[in-house]
Amino acid sequence: MTINFDELLERFHATLATFDDALVRDAVARIGWTMPARPLEPRPLACLRQLDRIVELAPANAQPLARLLADRRGELRWGQTYSEADFGKTFIDNYGWLEVFGTRGHFVNDEVAAGLLILGPEIVYPDHHHVAEEIYIPLTGGTEWRMGEGDFRKREASEVIHHASDVSHAMRTGKEPLLALYIWRGGPLAAKSTISGTVSQGRN
Repeated sequence: MTINFDELLERFHATLATFDDALVRDAVARIGWTMPARPLEPRPLACLRQLDRIVELAPANAQPLARLLADRRGELRWGQTYSEADFGKTFIDNYGWLEVFGTRGHFVNDEVAAGLLILGPEIVYPDHHHVAEEIYIPLTGGTEWRMGEGDFRKREASEVIHHASDVSHAMRTGKEPLLALYIWRGGPLAAKSTISGTVSQGRN
């Protein structure tokens, strides 16, 4: 059975359109939003249990997208770049992403990749970097983010976070899970990040 994911793309686009930020507006304007669908088999992950709480936390502009993810979680192709051997079982059970469009996503786009990242509570995504430029928009608040040699800083929902090419960055969730929207452009869209930080979980 072929499942129609047009609503996923529409809600993703509509959510991006709510952010009054020059970087986001430029990225949205450069994306050709008429994309062919790619048939993918569903792949649920353990981290999807966080979606019920994420729906409660998401701000009004992200509610339609968060609710769609929660309602249709079992129909979507969720991915993980890393394995238990990389970061351990705790991380893997609390981590996953959904590529809405890109070279692996539900819609085909060879120029830019975009989707959503989930991290469960009390999870450290260690320092890493990649060639592609990345725009992140957390749709839940309270997660701490670090860029380069800077300190971790708590970010609220809807803050726009920009990582230039090969700039190291890390995330550390608190008592609540993270749902973050991301856009990758200007580099290999399916490349595995280079990890430069430690992989132990929990707060120091």
